[in-house]
Amino acid sequence: MNILSIQSHVAYGHVGNSSAVFPLQRLGVEVWPIHTVQFSNHTGYGAWRGQVFEAGVIGELILGIEERGRLAACDGVLSGYMGSADIGAAILDAVARVRAANPRAHYCCDPVIGDVGRGIFVRPGIPEFMRDAAVPAADIITPNQFELELLSGMTAHTHADAAAACDALHARGPKVILVTSLHAQETPEDSIDLFASGPDGRFILRTPRLDVSLNGAGDAIAALFFLHFKRSGSTAQALAAAGSSIFGVLKRTHDAASRELLLVEAQDEFVSPTIFFTPVPV
Repeated sequence: MNILSIQSHVAYGHVGNSSAVFPLQRLGVEVWPIHTVQFSNHTGYGAWRGQVFEAGVIGELILGIEERGRLAACDGVLSGYMGSADIGAAILDAVARVRAANPRAHYCCDPVIGDVGRGIFVRPGIPEFMRDAAVPAADIITPNQFELELLSGMTAHTHADAAAACDALHARGPKVILVTSLHAQETPEDSIDLFASGPDGRFILRTPRLDVSLNGAGDAIAALFFLHFKRSGSTAQALAAAGSSIFGVLKRTHDAASRELLLVEAQDEFVSPTIFFTPVPV
């Protein structure tokens, strides 16, 4: 399987492509990474060095791959933090080129906009671009609870609310939705829910809540869920595999009191999770 991943990149640590590429490779996927930015470290440190690439660079790199005759071999496109609406437009152009070469290819969009407690942290125009252009173009989206509510214009206080919000987004294009973190009224205080909605049903996967706040976990689980859905065609199986693996990585990271995800140290969690969680239909 070949996946084109268009995201940010950091030299130190794990966010964007630095979080998504290795788990996919560890599971046997050829990844073609295109970086939208290259920073020394993620911006959560408060200071960083590097640069944001112009949107035209993405088009140039896609053209180069196209000239090699390889777009027909691309099985899917994965995108995350976009940085600007121009970069978003370049990503959607790449998706269109891949789909023209391989109609069986899928697009998974992690609609990075903000988070509960932090609000919107992307540049002006990005939330509207995600809502009006990226989400309708995607086959799979992986919002967190904040992004689910913002994109759907609905609240997700309960599992029924989350299902209704997913329905609103399904009606606009995406066939499969993974809500990467959901704390609903039904969710115990010591737990966190992952909520997935697809053609084969809706499912909840509940794991213990860990006292961690780490950049890059959403990038990793989006990549894992995309891969497992591509391989299995099952929303429940993709949810179980991705959720169990990311919990294992987070647990190892938490136990080591690391500020960065221990993707390399905990890489066996991608292949054989220490704890396997079973989703429940809702």
